[in-house]
This record gives sequence, C-alpha cells and structure tokens, in this order.
Amino acid sequence: MCLLIGVEAAAAHTVAHRGKDKRGPRSRDDRDADSHLEGDEGEGTPPDGHERSVLEAQIELDRLAGLLPYAPSRTPEEWARALGRLLGTEHGFHGAPEDYQRLESSLLQSVLRRRRGLPILLSVVWMEVARRAGAPVYGVGLPGHFVVGFGDPAGEHALADPYNGGRLLSSGDLELLLAGATGMRRPLSAATLLPAGPLETVLRILNNIRAWASARPEQSGVQLWALDLSLLLPHRPARLRYERARLLVDRGDFLGGAAELEEYASAVEAMEPSEAESVRSAARAARARLN
Repeated sequence: MCLLIGVEAAAAHTVAHRGKDKRGPRSRDDRDADSHLEGDEGEGTPPDGHERSVLEAQIELDRLAGLLPYAPSRTPEEWARALGRLLGTEHGFHGAPEDYQRLESSLLQSVLRRRRGLPILLSVVWMEVARRAGAPVYGVGLPGHFVVGFGDPAGEHALADPYNGGRLLSSGDLELLLAGATGMRRPLSAATLLPAGPLETVLRILNNIRAWASARPEQSGVQLWALDLSLLLPHRPARLRYERARLLVDRGDFLGGAAELEEYASAVEAMEPSEAESVRSAARAARARLN
C-alpha cells in the first residue's frame, strides 16, 4: 500500500476528529482547508468518505499499472520510457510553476484527479504505478527537486523527471537541476543520487505542506495537522515540537502552547541551556497573554 495514501488517511482522520480537540473550535479558515483534505467534498462528508477516497486512489493506481504492457525483461531505460509514455504523454501527468501555490499539489488523491502536482507527488505516482507493474523503481530526493530512478542505484539505472512528463535525465541534466537549486554547478556525487526511503519521502512532503501553510497565516490549521503527522514519524527533527508549540500560541491556545514550550525546554536544557531559558521565557509570555 502506498505510504502516502496512509498519510492522507491519517490527515483526514485528524480533520474528522478536530471538533473533539481540546484546543478549541475550528475557524472558518480551518474549515476551508478541511474541504481540500476531504477531496473537495466539504463539510458533511460521511464517515466512510475518507476511506472511499483512499480506495479510489488505490484503484486508480492499479488501473494505470494495468495499462502498462507486460514486459518483465525491460532495461531500466525501457522502464523509464514506458512510464513516461503512459503517464506523461498519454495521461498528461506533469507539473507547472503555479502548482507550487496550491495545497492540492501535495495531496495524492488530488494529484491523481488533476494530473498535476509537485515533483515529489508526481514521483510518488510514477513509483506506485511502476512498482505495481513490476519495475525496479525508487525515488531520488535532490535538493529542491525529486525524480525517479529505475534499475539498480549502484549499477545500471535510468533517471526520469515526472514533473517534466517523465523526461529521461542525463548527468548534465542532473547537474543543471542541482545548479538551479543550489546556485552552483558541481559534479554529481554518489550520495546525491541515493534512493530516498519511504519515511524520508513522507517527511519531505509534509515539510512542503508546512511551508505552504506557514506562508498563509489563515491556513494555520493545515500547518498544525502537517506538524502532528510529522511528529508521528520516527527520527523526526526535535525542533518540530517547538514549531508546534509556537503555532498553538499563534492560534490563541496560550495554555496549551505554553505547556508544550516548557516540555521542549526541558528536553533541550541539558544540551542547550540558553535556548531552554529563552523558550521558557516565551512560555511565560504566552501565559501572560491570558491576563
């Protein structure tokens, strides 16, 4: 099962139960964001609506994989070309600059429906369809971009860019992508092209959602559920706990935010005492806003 579908199911579960959350009532902006997470069905979605959305995504991925002609002896480049032809050329999956401004570009069910999305979500579609068809496939998380590899990462392989319709990438293409992201052109290293694991991929997607929401204060509800999901993952950055606490304060939950700030301060005090004191000061300031 695609890990991303599971993440979105968890997001939907978070939305469905937010009314029971002790952090308080949902704002109009939260409800607007919820409609995206519920597959644009809005409020009143039946309890099984989220499960149905997950099932529909799985069915669509299965359907797309079934359209790929059976040929288990394909070379890595042949796999890459076959997926690009099916998904990029025939079904029109691709990305565009304006997709970075849309939340649904980071939600798998929406990407399957619109056939548009961010590089990492389009790569997830490529990988899930390819995996179902029997291809040796993996993701590669470049700085500022995400692509798909076919074959053996340490041996014969081919790289494709789903954001650009599945275009095959040469070493020169990869160097240009890296130069665009880092501002300098340098030779490729083996570490740059290592496969991205499932948890790394999920955290990167949630980071994208958090970045989208943090630039839009009215979407703090989206930022909160992305943080909540990120904190469920193993090996997540400890700083996420601080970010969540500050977000609670910004949303008006001064007591809850102050309590989480103090918990974070206790966790970092042994290694960073000055930061711990600064965080405790922020907690006191949050409580003072209740007076």
